[in-house]
Amino acid sequence: MLVAARDEAELIAGTVGALRGALPGAAVWVADDGSRDGTAAAAARAGATVLPAGGRIGKGGAMTMLARRALDALDASSSADPVFLLCDGDLADSAAALPALVDAVLRDEADVAVAVFATRRGGGVGAAVGFARWALRDLTGAGARAPISGQRAMRARTLRRMLPFARGYGMELAMSIDATRAGMRILELELDLSHRVTGRSPGGFAHRARQLADFVRVYLRRR
Repeated sequence: MLVAARDEAELIAGTVGALRGALPGAAVWVADDGSRDGTAAAAARAGATVLPAGGRIGKGGAMTMLARRALDALDASSSADPVFLLCDGDLADSAAALPALVDAVLRDEADVAVAVFATRRGGGVGAAVGFARWALRDLTGAGARAPISGQRAMRARTLRRMLPFARGYGMELAMSIDATRAGMRILELELDLSHRVTGRSPGGFAHRARQLADFVRVYLRRR
């Protein structure tokens, strides 16, 4: 399990604990993207293996480092093709719902299983996600409810094909575009998940502006 985190000291232990409880025996790896709080220490105490990015390099960069490290460890120990679960560090206890994504891949219902939040909480006016949906449709002809969801499951061989992830917040949109173009089966599952809400504050709008800029960059590079 590969978890993206930045400044999630309040929620990361709950996320890691929920994942370990829901998928006993599975290793939990956390990419700490230059957190300024106690995210790394909290994740380690909860039982995760933490890979510090050494400064803020963006979600895509931090998760690329983590995925490569996890795949290298797999290559050294096994020739199997296990399912990897990717998620964000702010899910807390609701991360316990994510094994449904893993099960869908194990049952061969999808090459990539993506979580859709059953209930929307917070957020802005929808410009960033709206652009992502349009970009995916324009470039591939495919529609999606959650083209930027950070909650995804796929086998190791699929994960290798997705690397390196796109820069910053563009990694999920790029994955959706690249997987669709490659003819992979993408299945969206509605799950009862919750996460840290950014809201319509100045900080929240700045966050979504950074997301939108990264989405535009992905679109232009794949057009």
